[in-house]
Amino acid sequence: MLSLALAAHAGLFLSAFGAATLLPLQSEAVLVGLLLGGQYSVWTLLLAASLGNVLGSLVNWVLGRGIERWRDRRWFPVSAQTLEKAQARYQRFGSWSLLLSWAPVIGDPLTLIAGVMREPLWRFLLLVTLAKVGRYAILAWLTLG
Repeated sequence: MLSLALAAHAGLFLSAFGAATLLPLQSEAVLVGLLLGGQYSVWTLLLAASLGNVLGSLVNWVLGRGIERWRDRRWFPVSAQTLEKAQARYQRFGSWSLLLSWAPVIGDPLTLIAGVMREPLWRFLLLVTLAKVGRYAILAWLTLG
């Protein structure tokens, strides 16, 4: 039974990790399914999902720290104008915007831009962790009542 529990938590961790990167994955459905199954502790599921999601966001931050060196390459995925616009928005709203890192569509690019903008790691981790844990905790509460 331990290996089944380990597999469930590892699967949740990996789906949450992937969902936090720029990959189009969803971890919420995995978490809800495991919560509704009732076989595992809510706290260990929240820990696995949150840890995976925060570490996935950290990958984006690290990528952002080094992405500008390729800015002028033809294959670069966004135009210089788009990158500058994203940087200006981040500058305007500041690090508090990382509290929206949980949000679909804008959350993942926001964590990447935080790396580009050289957001200090401690502040990045604090704000992103608050956002990600909060989102999963609310989802668990809504799922289980």
